[in-house]
Amino acid sequence: MGPDDEHTRPDGVDDLTVEALGNISEALEAVEIARGHLYTFHRLSGTADFTLGKGVQQLREAGHDELADRFEKELVGRNVLEGRWTFQIVEEYDDGYYSLFKSLEKVARDTLVEGRRHLYEAELKEDRRTHDRPGHEARPDV
Repeated sequence: MGPDDEHTRPDGVDDLTVEALGNISEALEAVEIARGHLYTFHRLSGTADFTLGKGVQQLREAGHDELADRFEKELVGRNVLEGRWTFQIVEEYDDGYYSLFKSLEKVARDTLVEGRRHLYEAELKEDRRTHDRPGHEARPDV
């Protein structure tokens, strides 16, 4: 038994279309990873700012008021990019590039292959698996 209907190309869909959608899907996966790294950047930047604040307070408690003042005025709470903290960068990315990418990828799938996902990968799996061998089933229900 082969892949389920959701992972079988509709009639009349050519190889180049499936390959193109596979590349667009792969690009979206890279964007998802980049988005994750952006959220990591956001979290680490916030952690750094709060940890810096603790260090500045310790400098002050140790009697280094002038240096503590400089850190506090110049760095604690500073924008990481002009006019932006990291939450604003994340929001702009999510609302702009990311949401447009997700939307256009879905439009392409809906328009060309009835919304089906991962057709390229499903066909690769079907080609590479050893049929009728344990651990090589087309899907879990087989």
